[in-house]
Amino acid sequence: MEAKTLKGFRDYLPAVMVPRQQMIRAIEATFERQGFVPLQTPALEYKETLTGKYGEEGDKLLYSFRDHGERDVALRYDLTVPLARVVAQHRNELQLPFRRYQVAPVWRADKPQRGRFREFFQCDADIAGANTAQADAEILVTGLAVLQALGVQGAVIDLNHRDVLFGALQAFGVTDLSAQIACIRGIDKLDKMAAADIAQEVATSAALPIEVATQIVAWFNSPQDIASVQAFAPPAAVALTRMDEVMTLVRCSGIPGEVRFRPAIARGLDYYTGIIYETRLTDEKVKGFGAVMSGGRYDGLIGSFGREQVPAVGISLGLDRLLAALQELGLLAPVIGPPVYATVFTETAGLTFAQVQQLRQAGVNAEIDCLGGKLGKQLERAEKRGARLALILGATEAEQGLVLLKDLASREQFSLPFAELTQAVLSRLGPAAK
Repeated sequence: MEAKTLKGFRDYLPAVMVPRQQMIRAIEATFERQGFVPLQTPALEYKETLTGKYGEEGDKLLYSFRDHGERDVALRYDLTVPLARVVAQHRNELQLPFRRYQVAPVWRADKPQRGRFREFFQCDADIAGANTAQADAEILVTGLAVLQALGVQGAVIDLNHRDVLFGALQAFGVTDLSAQIACIRGIDKLDKMAAADIAQEVATSAALPIEVATQIVAWFNSPQDIASVQAFAPPAAVALTRMDEVMTLVRCSGIPGEVRFRPAIARGLDYYTGIIYETRLTDEKVKGFGAVMSGGRYDGLIGSFGREQVPAVGISLGLDRLLAALQELGLLAPVIGPPVYATVFTETAGLTFAQVQQLRQAGVNAEIDCLGGKLGKQLERAEKRGARLALILGATEAEQGLVLLKDLASREQFSLPFAELTQAVLSRLGPAAK
């Protein structure tokens, strides 16, 4: 039997997992600082819960099957629809506005390619129960706060509104809803395909003359300001006012990062109803990475599960893409093991275990050598682990009530009583102890 992973899936070895975990901890801490609470939902949902929420293309990417109980089920496609189901199902138990975050894997039966997998992680923060510019701005500020916590120096949020898309399409004479949706799906690909190819696709899918499709794509792909769009598409006036208010609030927060209006932002998922946005890093080193955060308002999604319409807005971080960008920018610490590595000798093993456990209880990450052998070999393993300090407790040290600490970088070593070990390690390592 050959050992291999399923196509489109992957193993996360420690060299990848350590920086991922560092990143997730920083993201979760930021979400909580912004007032969001954690939520976890099942990997599997009833198929009917997920279908009809993402559009025809999204539904095709669902991993769905019939389980042993003859139920039609599917792996979650994203974290937003399960949240909508939770709010509808547990409405009486939740205080609105409900601010939740979730970090979890999602699955899409997409075509695997470089940087795109069938299983990947999303980090979402959402506010359910508030249809206000303040809620929209809070979500954008939260996204920028996450990037700030991760050390990112430059980011821009491209902002649009679904009603701007519909209003502009009406101005071009496209009034049929199915044709409008087909146009929006084409516009959503402007960062991935040539404008001419998109125009041809829009002409076919929306049943439009190629000349009209070309004009539509060119307009959305050109820089526009709020005043010019309002003159071109009067039905979008309310949406443009809302966007202007949101951008003002984000700027007033003082959070680093730029927020700007860009009509080419479309977001192809069917459940979006209001503002939509994508966030990109501005450093030239990661210019081709695409959006690292995106999201929008979806005021009709929760109501599709029950009688009550509950407005909602959220943002989603693509963990793996953002991780790759941070690595390219040198913002992630190198992968290292615990800062303390304890060598072990048979005659003093019990005493060594006792000393190491005291360190661990004090919050120090420490590893005990499990192979033993000559001291030189154990110290060699300690250095390969990336440890800062080696703890040495042989028979001679034990008789004197001492333990030997060796700094593996400077080669300095010193002896100290058992009672002083923990404080000495904490003082020497500082924040690196954990």
